[in-house]
Amino acid sequence: MDTISRRTFIETAGVAAAATVIGAEAPKQEETPQKPKNRIIVLPKLPFAENSLAPVISAETISFHYGKHHAGYVAALNKMLPGSKYAGMTLEEIIVAAKADQADAFFNNAAQIWNHTFYWDSLAPAGSGGKPSKALSEVLVKTFGSVENCARLLAESANKRFGCGWAWLLVRDGKLVIESTSNAETPLTEKDVKPLLCVDVWEHAYYLDYQNRRAAYTQAVTEKLLNWGKASFRYAKRTV
Repeated sequence: MDTISRRTFIETAGVAAAATVIGAEAPKQEETPQKPKNRIIVLPKLPFAENSLAPVISAETISFHYGKHHAGYVAALNKMLPGSKYAGMTLEEIIVAAKADQADAFFNNAAQIWNHTFYWDSLAPAGSGGKPSKALSEVLVKTFGSVENCARLLAESANKRFGCGWAWLLVRDGKLVIESTSNAETPLTEKDVKPLLCVDVWEHAYYLDYQNRRAAYTQAVTEKLLNWGKASFRYAKRTV
């Protein structure tokens, strides 16, 4: 091998070896998972048939409430999301972020979707909602005197809410409390708060069946339709 060829070979081999070493020593970078650019918020299915809450809540009311109002919030939010900072976020992430940003249009529609879904899951056809678990029942009795009185106070809280909103049975800082929120406000944005049940007191929830008799609606719902089985599960898991 002549001098030039020998030198070329040595230099080439050295470069290749160095590249191999460098490649071996270079740390492998993990790819950061990217949120999808567009996420469609889906309208959850009702957990019961539209006519299964009658006569307390008619199929006509459920049809309008779920099919028009609840679905309307979903459609409105999906229309706003593309190109926004909230595109790709989950519904819960949108609610928390929009609340912090004071982005009312995003928050109101997202929170109303979540609140309505929680409301449907708080209800069950008469006679099928079960009773509170032993653990929940003991705390209800200790806090409110009885399960029945808790239901009465939940209805009372709903009746006292001026205008539109929601009444909630919550675990706040480890204790059961009954509170109400206005408009689209939701306990989802608060720390150390877990909702167990809620009652919708927006007028579209009851006006076709009860007109201005909100108290008749809340009494019927809290006495006959509360899903205590679901509330017991939420209490045991402290999760929504």
